[in-house]
Formats: sequence, C-alpha cells, structure tokens
Amino acid sequence: MIRILIAIPLIVHGLAHISGFLASWTSLDAGYANRSWLFSANVTLDSPAGRIFGLLWLVAAIGLAGSGVGLLLRQEWWPAVAVLAAAISLVVIVPWGRTVPPGARVGAVFDALVILVLQTPLRDRLLELVS
Repeated sequence: MIRILIAIPLIVHGLAHISGFLASWTSLDAGYANRSWLFSANVTLDSPAGRIFGLLWLVAAIGLAGSGVGLLLRQEWWPAVAVLAAAISLVVIVPWGRTVPPGARVGAVFDALVILVLQTPLRDRLLELVS
C-alpha cells in the first residue's frame, strides 16, 4: 500500500511536467508566462533557450513517471532515477518560478522532499517500507 502511495505522486508529478514541455514547444496555453524572472528579456519559453528548458521538462516528466512505475514494479533503479529526475525538475522550475502555474511551486517542494528522503538515511527506512 505504501508503495502505491509513493508511486502515484511520482507519476502524477511527472505527468504534470508535460505542461512545461508543451508551453515551450506548442502554442497551447499551459498557464505559463512567457518570460523567466532569472534570464534576460530575450529568453522566453519559445526562444531556443526556452525550448531547451522545455526538453528538460520532458526529461523530468519521463524520469519522475518512470521512477514511479519502477517503484510499482519493484525495480532497484527507481530511487536513483527519482533523485536525478527531481534534480532536473528543480533546475527547470526555479528559473521560471514566478511564471509557472502555482502547482509547479508545490512540485518544487515535492522535488526537494524526494531528494532529501532518498539522499539521507531516511532512504533505507523508505526502501524497507516499499519492499
């Protein structure tokens, strides 16, 4: 049961990252403002740099959702993928932090929690619970 309760947020958070990819690669209004708070006015979601961030959103989406599926299937690699994907997620959320939908800010807190739990002694306890 605990395994499912952890896997579902990983998968849902991963799927939510698709909006960042769509915001930078399509004309779909995904709720993002076009400009980053961190970069110059020339760096927008539809600029070449913004599209690189869009690809990173897609990588984070695949990694987070994949780690959730890996957890459900009891794969040993899921924690490493979850940490890497959460780190990528933070890299793409932070520069656009004031322009992303409010849920993305919650996602950033989730990413930090994933990294914290899976990079500290809490990891062993979590792996016991989900095995």
